[in-house]
Amino acid sequence: MEVERMKEGERGLSFAGTTMSSSSSSSLRSLAISLLLLFFFFSADEIVCVPDSNHTNNRRVETLKLARIERRLDKINKPAVRTIESPDGDIIDCVPRHEQPALDHPLLKNHKIQKAAPRRPRFKGDRTPVNYNASDATRRAWQAWHHVGHCPKGTVPIRRSSVDDVLRAKSLFHFGKKHLGAVPLARRADAPDVVSGNGHEHAIAYTVNTEEAYGAKATINVWDPSIQVENEFSLSQIWILSGSFDGTDLNSIEAGWQVSPELYGDSRPRLFTYWTSDAYQATGCYNLLCSGFIQTNNRIAIGAAISPVSSSGSSQYDITILIWKDPIAGNWWMSLGDSSMLVGYWPAELFTHLSDRATMVEWGGEVVNTRPRGEHTSTQMGSGRFAEEGFGKASYFRNLEVVDSDNSLTSARAIATMAENSKCYDIKSFSNADWGTYFYYGGPGNSPHCP
Repeated sequence: MEVERMKEGERGLSFAGTTMSSSSSSSLRSLAISLLLLFFFFSADEIVCVPDSNHTNNRRVETLKLARIERRLDKINKPAVRTIESPDGDIIDCVPRHEQPALDHPLLKNHKIQKAAPRRPRFKGDRTPVNYNASDATRRAWQAWHHVGHCPKGTVPIRRSSVDDVLRAKSLFHFGKKHLGAVPLARRADAPDVVSGNGHEHAIAYTVNTEEAYGAKATINVWDPSIQVENEFSLSQIWILSGSFDGTDLNSIEAGWQVSPELYGDSRPRLFTYWTSDAYQATGCYNLLCSGFIQTNNRIAIGAAISPVSSSGSSQYDITILIWKDPIAGNWWMSLGDSSMLVGYWPAELFTHLSDRATMVEWGGEVVNTRPRGEHTSTQMGSGRFAEEGFGKASYFRNLEVVDSDNSLTSARAIATMAENSKCYDIKSFSNADWGTYFYYGGPGNSPHCP
């Protein structure tokens, strides 16, 4: 190449019909290079300005978004008198009882936390529930943070929410809420569920021919089902329902365990609560992620992980949940465990229909099926095994009971079962002296029989 350039200089360059010497050519070349550098200098300046402007705007939008998120978190994460770092990664804040998020609700502006213990329902008869075939295999599940600390008397433990928790949600409005979309209008008046056809699938037992119910109880087997994609979940719970199933006035109180990577950032089963007074449209939320549910217990953290969990063919773990309406104050209370440890209550002021009584009770599993890759999700329900596999493999609900108008517990004998897609998830109910009314349920989701 160097030889070629030398020969070119000796010959000179032809430009505009004239022949120039090598020195003239060199001057012209220098001028062209200078002009070219000036062009690129000014062009580069313009090019840099556009993305810099966009970056500034994006940064401004992100700053505003972050400020809104932090304002929301300030309402949820109240100042704590003690903070506990759980071995499973949760941060538990011990918040003074009278400063918890529930009391920020406009309907609870003048609400005084109920101090008198509610009158607990008593079972009619002499039946004392025992484990399956009197086995010692079924043991109680608990929460990991108990191993490293406790909350002082007069405080309540609240799982701290983070910016990352909010960012995983569809939007700030959807944070802490069930993603149901539009509820179908063409439904039977006695339909046992409200979210079918919106990607939610169930395997449930529910009361039939029940004109009134004032609560429900069950012991729920705890597993850690696998979730295929982040915005799906799998849960096992009790529903206390009243209102219209095909309108927008459905009232629902819910509690159980749930695996939801989007909500919690992991795949651990967690104790949860939920409520709504308008068919999941705008009111209510999970746990304490909005104002509403009033916690009274300083040992149970709603939203905290449950451990240990059941494993196939080995030890089984379960939790007992009772929800009932206090016949004196009218609030809906929740207790946990056979000893009926009071957790807290949903104030009657939150509801319309449930301010009186419930008209239906449901027990069972629910999953979200977003059909990833155009196929049925492989998100598991319960243990991920079908009901026919029975104890130690399939998940169960046992000792299903309903609270009547006398504040008494009776075995839920008049029940029906339903699974929208039994090739993916199913349910089978039974009855015996030990477990009263009970059922196995669940399934693996996607399979050759569930495409």
